[in-house]
Amino acid sequence: MGKGRVEAFTDGVVAIIITIMVLELKVPHGEDLSALAPLWPIFFSYVLSFINVGIYWNNLHNMFHTVQRVDGRVLWANLNLLFWLSLIPATTAFMGENHFAPIPVAVYGVDLALCGVAYRILVTKLHHLHGNETAFAKALGSDRKGKISVALYTAAVLLTFVNQWIGVAIYVLVAAIWFVPDTRFSRVIEK
Repeated sequence: MGKGRVEAFTDGVVAIIITIMVLELKVPHGEDLSALAPLWPIFFSYVLSFINVGIYWNNLHNMFHTVQRVDGRVLWANLNLLFWLSLIPATTAFMGENHFAPIPVAVYGVDLALCGVAYRILVTKLHHLHGNETAFAKALGSDRKGKISVALYTAAVLLTFVNQWIGVAIYVLVAAIWFVPDTRFSRVIEK
């Protein structure tokens, strides 16, 4: 079956996720800069999550350009990823509203780790469907960044109970690693 509907549905869900996140932002009460200070944890959480959701959207967009078709397993794997991504607004608010307390930071990390695992499952299903000698497989390579990301998220969740700022720093690190555009798929598309 064609991939167009999967791409359109994914784009729609990601747009809704970002909309929900921005609606969680509250208007500061006051007219000077000091009114913004209490909102920094919420805003920082929003920015981090916006970047993470954007990274997934960007990677899915590029990845689906290198595949020819999807099947039922790919559809379910994509839905699995979208499920975990759809929890990001809630885990973002939980972390920001509670000023980066250890449990909310760990819950946020668990969600990020499960997004990473779900992404790996989707990649695996697409690889099985298209085989080793396709543009998709060649672009994907060994997917070290994807595997390292899941390991870092898992470590961050555990280290959050030592100090929650270690967990936050690792979440920022993973986002920074992916923030640099992943050219694996675009190189293959251009050929």
